[in-house]
Amino acid sequence: MPIKVYFAAGAERWPAYREPLRAALSELGIAADLSDSAPDPAAVDYIVYAPGGPVTDFSPYTGCKAVLSLWAGVERIVSNPTLTQPLTRMVDQGLTEGMVEYVTGHVLRHHLCIDAHIHGQDGIWRQASLLPPLARERPVAMLGLGALGQACAAALAALNFPVLGWSRSPKSIPGIDCHSGDTGLAYVLSRAEIAVLLLPLTADTRDLMTAGRLALMPEGAAIINPGRGPLIDDAALLAALDAGQIGHATLDVFREEPLPPGHPFWAHPKVTVTPHIAAETRPTTAARVVAENIRRGEAGEPLLHRVDRELGY
Repeated sequence: MPIKVYFAAGAERWPAYREPLRAALSELGIAADLSDSAPDPAAVDYIVYAPGGPVTDFSPYTGCKAVLSLWAGVERIVSNPTLTQPLTRMVDQGLTEGMVEYVTGHVLRHHLCIDAHIHGQDGIWRQASLLPPLARERPVAMLGLGALGQACAAALAALNFPVLGWSRSPKSIPGIDCHSGDTGLAYVLSRAEIAVLLLPLTADTRDLMTAGRLALMPEGAAIINPGRGPLIDDAALLAALDAGQIGHATLDVFREEPLPPGHPFWAHPKVTVTPHIAAETRPTTAARVVAENIRRGEAGEPLLHRVDRELGY
């Protein structure tokens, strides 16, 4: 009898995911009834989920073996009291590659003073003032050392940037100078000329970048945030930019999305806004992760990227 897979990730995503999911399930030999509707919730074996989809109450899905999120972040679902089923988050190769490309591109952009060259076409030869140091002389902080953070840190280290990593719990990663805890965060920030934020959003990381922590960074440092908008205190960041403490902020994620037209970030000369494009989930690669987790669920094997409810990710 085919297993019942309910695609509850939004009608707008269904056309893009339908065939990749069917193909991925078929490749693994899984006979599945895949649909974007669930007339009998109790008969559903797996839910493919994204915020904004049709499911907010998981209690009717009494036979559901796992909820498989298409998002890397799970802050909008992990505290749902009706969600008693195992929950997984999305970590897939396409998403990881996209994040590495975004982070590497913007780190190099700030490192090489590319903005100044683009906007300084005024006939003035600024060779001395715009000559960057070598990458090995430009420390970069990677705040968050999960799958995405580690991949980005490795790519930057391969370009000879000294990478200082920070995570809430201690980690040891070859080629990365790893730190943890409040003291470790202060140390990393005090040395980082560019900081990349790739932390999950939890009670411990919300407003992590306060005025005090921004003040720890070398004057004129750059911040790149493709992680979660609320990791940064917006007012503190704007004040630090105005004061020159922070030289530039490249922001891909925000407390409210889409970012409202009147938000100060849009018009600030030291802010680059990108519209949450750093690491979009790609149907072809994401479908393989979903299918593999369904295979694992049916075989009684541990699920990939299962969320720890206490940690929140």
